[in-house]
Amino acid sequence: MGKVYPDAVAALAGVLRDGMMIHSGGFGLCGIPSLLIDAIRDSGVKDLTIVSNNAGIDDVGLGKLLRTRQVKKMIASYVGENAEFARQFLAGELEIEFNPQGTLAERIRAGGAGIPAFFTKTGVGTKVAEGKPTQVFDGETYIMERGIVADLALVHAWKGDTEGNLVYRRTARNFNPMMATAARLTVAQVEHLVQPGEIDPDHIITPGVYVKRIIECPADFEKRIENRTITPKAA
Repeated sequence: MGKVYPDAVAALAGVLRDGMMIHSGGFGLCGIPSLLIDAIRDSGVKDLTIVSNNAGIDDVGLGKLLRTRQVKKMIASYVGENAEFARQFLAGELEIEFNPQGTLAERIRAGGAGIPAFFTKTGVGTKVAEGKPTQVFDGETYIMERGIVADLALVHAWKGDTEGNLVYRRTARNFNPMMATAARLTVAQVEHLVQPGEIDPDHIITPGVYVKRIIECPADFEKRIENRTITPKAA
């Protein structure tokens, strides 16, 4: 069977289940797999553990899954910009595992590389280190962090071919490439779907071997901007 599916619902058919762990790419609203997130919301699956830098904003991106109470736990590095995220956390309704941003990125990368754990100085002596094994190297204390391998990874790419080779655009790359390698099944949404050979091999960031299913975003696909900052034209 080919990797290309007609839409997000079809691409996630037979994959979703209650209680699964999902990598969701993006940073804020930049590079988020919004169509795939909408399909998860509509499926009704619950008790999800979501690994993502943050949870978008209220009612956009992962904020939609928080609003419908489908998320049991977030593994993230940032809470800001989402009032519902903060409210559920402060009310004890949502479990959150905070990570320094670089540590979160490395935990995901390590999972994709088959590395079960690694040591870092980041967080030593803080709440981040509580309950974690430590080791001294060259007179410095390090804490052990576990790699993360999810059941499912959802990623957004600028361009992809029908074999699943992906190219990301500028800062929309963010967490997407590492997440694509660190899950048992990776599903990608792409803005431009092309045929094999139409992408210069030197430009491929995620090889198609990691991507099992792919959809193309419709022509009217909206990429939301979290905060628009413009410079007025000179008089």
